Amino acid sequence: MQIPDIGKLKALVKVAAREELMTEFGHSEYEFKDDGSVVTPADLAMQNRLEKELKQHWPLYDILGEEMSEQAQLSVIKVADETEGGGYWCIDPLDGTSNFAAGLPFFAVSIALIIDGQQQLGLIYDPVRDEMFTAIKGQGAYLNDSKISHSQLAFSKCKPIVAEIDLKRLPEKLAVKLVTESIFASQRNIGSSAIDWCWMSAGRFDIYLHGGQKMWDYAAGSLIFSEAGGRSVSLDGESVFRGKLETRSVLACYDTELFDYWYEWTLEAVNNKNKF
Repeated sequence: MQIPDIGKLKALVKVAAREELMTEFGHSEYEFKDDGSVVTPADLAMQNRLEKELKQHWPLYDILGEEMSEQAQLSVIKVADETEGGGYWCIDPLDGTSNFAAGLPFFAVSIALIIDGQQQLGLIYDPVRDEMFTAIKGQGAYLNDSKISHSQLAFSKCKPIVAEIDLKRLPEKLAVKLVTESIFASQRNIGSSAIDWCWMSAGRFDIYLHGGQKMWDYAAGSLIFSEAGGRSVSLDGESVFRGKLETRSVLACYDTELFDYWYEWTLEAVNNKNKF
């Protein structure tokens, strides 16, 4: 298995984001897709550019993009699954489109390379802050050119915990408990799953909870977080990434003791006795 030159990929994505996204940020038109989500011309322009350049540099790998039809996405996965060594790029050309359209500076480009159903490479670029998060399976995670490392601090229930939580997609019982009996000192919702994963990887949040991410929302980010030393599961206790075109819930944390406490706390809310 030959992993693409990540330096070349980083340069390609950085230039494309500056030219296709930053030139339109703050004054982009938008419309609504059938599922109610927002799409802008920049989403489409960035996806088209990434498709063209990824195929030009790495023609062996197919493309699965957010702005493709579901039928086309499923076809990409099917062909890869039926091919030994089969792989594809899973891309979100503009994660955080609603932020982008509203002029809020929280959006990113997300790219993962999937080979034989496994995440092998993840890249997320935040062009506003010029932060590039990358990971190759088994080689750790990086922010720009610096390897991410964290010292494990003893967990204390008295410690001010900063949580990144998307409430609207969570089970009702859990959402209510989060509002009325929260274990955290402060809660955020950035509005970009890609940035969520990256900021968790960088240690800017302590705990993370999301009720429903698409494959392109978690394919790169969950690998980066894992390679940075974090731990994540779905609310049913299974792996977040399973190589399928499915919506997945996410619960994540760095500290082992805090992860266990956080997971058990959510189980009590949803009356789910499954173990991980």
